Amino acid sequence: MSGHGAPRIDISEGGGLRVAVVASRWHTVVMDGLVSGARSALAEAGIDAEVTWVPGSFELPVVAAALTETHDAVVALGVVIRGGTPHFDYVCAAATEGLSRVAVETGTPVGFGLLTCDDEAQALARAGLPDSSEDKGREAAEAAVATALVLREVRSPR
Repeated sequence: MSGHGAPRIDISEGGGLRVAVVASRWHTVVMDGLVSGARSALAEAGIDAEVTWVPGSFELPVVAAALTETHDAVVALGVVIRGGTPHFDYVCAAATEGLSRVAVETGTPVGFGLLTCDDEAQALARAGLPDSSEDKGREAAEAAVATALVLREVRSPR
């Protein structure tokens, strides 16, 4: 199970941060779970996040980059399920590289909530739904906020 060994992340000091969520429209049931998990984690930290929807996971990086201009952190959520063509590999690689580049080039944390699954069952298991074993939307939001808090600390004058 991929969640084994996951750290407990405290984002209770995140109130006041501006956080955006960018989410793909593909695989509605899974995406609804991911967005719900992210929103729940952010609300518990006192953060009211807006959600911006994009057509698919390939479009996540360009919108995440735009959102970094006005936000302290961005949570990127999407799901790509393997099919019978190399399309899966190209979309996963492009979205992953793009989101990583956005974070490094802008200095703004991007919570990585892109599920790359072999089948729908794997995606549903990670979607944060009542029957899911993991909540990757929550985890991505917690990671983005926790990183924004670390950056706030390391960037503050001493």
